[in-house]
Amino acid sequence: MTHELLTLPDIQSARETLGERVRETPTWHWRGDTVERVVGARTRVFLKLELFQYTGTFKARGALLNAMALSQDAKRAGVTAVSAGNHAIAVAFAARSVGTSAKVVMPKTANPTRVALCRAYGADVVLVDGVHQAFDTVKRIQTDEGRTFIHPFEGELTVLGTSTVGLEWCLQVQDLDAVIVPIGGGGLIAGIVSAVKQMQPRCKIFGVEPQGADSMSRSLAAGSPQSLEKVNTIADSLGAPYASAYALDLARRFVEQVVVISDEQMQRAMGLLFADMKLAVEPAGAAATAALCGPLRDRLAGQRVGVMVCGSNIDIATFARQAIPCE
Repeated sequence: MTHELLTLPDIQSARETLGERVRETPTWHWRGDTVERVVGARTRVFLKLELFQYTGTFKARGALLNAMALSQDAKRAGVTAVSAGNHAIAVAFAARSVGTSAKVVMPKTANPTRVALCRAYGADVVLVDGVHQAFDTVKRIQTDEGRTFIHPFEGELTVLGTSTVGLEWCLQVQDLDAVIVPIGGGGLIAGIVSAVKQMQPRCKIFGVEPQGADSMSRSLAAGSPQSLEKVNTIADSLGAPYASAYALDLARRFVEQVVVISDEQMQRAMGLLFADMKLAVEPAGAAATAALCGPLRDRLAGQRVGVMVCGSNIDIATFARQAIPCE
């Protein structure tokens, strides 16, 4: 099935709807000896710092659009979500923002800091043993309590939310040759595609996935959405068990290439961003940087490249354990 891009007026309207409930995150021209040594002296790098968004990730945008669209009856019943962390935090934040309640389901392996953030935003957190049990539990909550399920990466409102990131990016930096976007389930890159391909049509879009969560790469190779039997990466924010059909179709038509990186490459990018930019990001937040430093370095040499820094929900101890110091 072929899907249409979101229209630019719809994306602009979505950004107006979100208003000051979300931040317009800055774009930073990353310059200096360190980054030039790693990516090449002639490459110009523009970091979209979505880690400065409320809740620490881009997820707040889509969650808010969904929450703001709820009817009064739906608000009385509340919302629910399933997530290892960032989406659950965003749904808790969105629920509080519109005056409703949230019950989020998370695996017991979720980072305690992320669980604490959900509770700080007022959510009721249900911890379960694994991913399959989490989805069964959230379905039961929907049925028993009548809560509205907010999906982490599927649905028009969710993708409209992520498209506002691309809208801001294109207004902040002109004449980009390429942008690099991390892929989990595909909601972020679907939104970025919709905005960028209409505002800067010549700009090429590249996706990046971890080796242990490469559902989009497998789906592109197979020509249909593929599910993963097991997710194995430190970038749990990119550990979606499947790629959405909508994102797959847009990736097939508009994404230049999806590259795959290792956990170690993300860890080294975490160290680089910390050493040179003083940014402490989670592995997913370093994925696009890792792609530029690794598999896309030569291909994008000398170009104006946008790099998505999508999130920073990581505690100090985990960051210190995962980040590899910049040499």
